Amino acid sequence: MNEPLTRKDILSSALFAREQEIMHYQINIDNYTLALEELSALPANEAAELSGFLAQLTGLLASELLEQKKSKIMLRVIQRQLE
Repeated sequence: MNEPLTRKDILSSALFAREQEIMHYQINIDNYTLALEELSALPANEAAELSGFLAQLTGLLASELLEQKKSKIMLRVIQRQLE
């Protein structure tokens, strides 16, 4: 039979999950930033056609940055509990 998880076990698992979450946010941030750079390099007529996509990416980037900041706070909270 399995031993019950300790508080440290659960917090360690949560720490790993937060680290992964932050990395996923960073991948999205990098992707959106690079996509915005690609869009800015397009000729004006193509950029105009994709203006909605530009707005969407801008919103997604802002959202990912905010959510990553929240996750970093929670990561620090978990780290403090594991000290």
